[in-house]
Amino acid sequence: MRTFPIGGIHPSDNKKWSKDQSIEVLDLPDEVKIPMIQHIGAPSTPLVKKGDKVLTGQVIGQSAGYVSANIHATVSGTVTAVDAYPNGQGQRRLMVVIKREGDEWMPEIDRTPELKRECNLAPEEIVAKVRQAGIVGLGGAQFPTHVKLSIPEGMTAEVLIINGVECEPYLTSDYRNMLERAEMLLVGVEVLMRAVGVKRAVIGVENNKPDAVEHLREVIKRDNYAGIEVMPLQLRYPQGGEKQLIAAVTGRQVPPPPALPISVGAVVCNVSTAIAVYEAVQKNKPLIERVVTITGKELKSTHNFMVRFGTSAESVLALAGGLPDGDVKLLNGGPMMGRAVVDVTAPFIKGCSGITVLSGSEAPRGKELACIKCAKCVAACPMGLEPYLLSRLAKLQRWDDSEEHYNAECIECGCCSYSCPSNLPLLDYIRIGKQMVMSNIRARAAANNKK
Repeated sequence: MRTFPIGGIHPSDNKKWSKDQSIEVLDLPDEVKIPMIQHIGAPSTPLVKKGDKVLTGQVIGQSAGYVSANIHATVSGTVTAVDAYPNGQGQRRLMVVIKREGDEWMPEIDRTPELKRECNLAPEEIVAKVRQAGIVGLGGAQFPTHVKLSIPEGMTAEVLIINGVECEPYLTSDYRNMLERAEMLLVGVEVLMRAVGVKRAVIGVENNKPDAVEHLREVIKRDNYAGIEVMPLQLRYPQGGEKQLIAAVTGRQVPPPPALPISVGAVVCNVSTAIAVYEAVQKNKPLIERVVTITGKELKSTHNFMVRFGTSAESVLALAGGLPDGDVKLLNGGPMMGRAVVDVTAPFIKGCSGITVLSGSEAPRGKELACIKCAKCVAACPMGLEPYLLSRLAKLQRWDDSEEHYNAECIECGCCSYSCPSNLPLLDYIRIGKQMVMSNIRARAAANNKK
């Protein structure tokens, strides 16, 4: 069974807590706070002001550049504020606040349940609809999908890879989508194949989801989805990383930047992203909601909710019985790559696939000890980096040296911290270094553009 060639770890997947919970559509929130930055790239520019009336699906934030994404109203009602509010990490971000009034949608959105399979649009028309719909990568990266689908001149896509791995422990939103929305997913795959001009698509799924593999294969055979195959993959974290998945499926290694997946003929999209593409292209529905896993061993109940963006985490957690007593840690995402949530009033955004609640005993910070030069972090790194060195360079604020040792290549998977016997917060320091390195790279690019 296939997998990627270097590094990786085997944490407990802990998916049993929520994997059997069917998708539940939440009641509409009375109010939403919709951030103007829910993607990699330039923040969107608000198109509305206090007092404006909006419809569900209406553009309220205009993308401010090529690498950016439109933002849409997720409910209908009155705009009550356009102001800065804290996000889950406590950082103040510009948001549009809408008080819900009824449930009125933009008239062009097809809300009927019938599956619409036939697509005769040209590739550029598909990309335009994806861009208009504000679709970004829903696996967590939040990279604008229209950019990924725009194949650079001189390059050719050979295979579309759909990421159904969901290797992050606890999370099961993609899994439930594969079981419950397989038909929408597969039409979305066909649309994506048409957009990038390929005849072959591979849906990669780790072998801890055999029922998803079997179900997708049954639907593919039953409905004659030509050129689409489902590939079971060995259980190994972080198999869902873009470069790791490409290596597992094709055997090809994506070179360091500026090389991209398309450099080896691959285009990768997440399962949930493919469903969003189906809805955008075939139903004219923008990205206003997603399936979110609410999970944790100590919660009274776990769920896979369909959540409108802008809904507060606090209101959704209340439906799971609220936070358990005692010390708890909330994560936006899972325990490996998730970020701590410090403000539960913050809204759900496009990149949030789940909220994981850990008790204090599950998320201890062990006492930091001296590095014993065991190199376990090096062996675990799926990118072939030297985490102990990158961490040390970040501590010393040696940003140029960090860049020379490929800090920007880190995918922030957390394998290094997980494997460290000295309890060193390697990823924390590497993230700081990566932020500084990327800032320096952008500054150089901006300076060169002015010349």
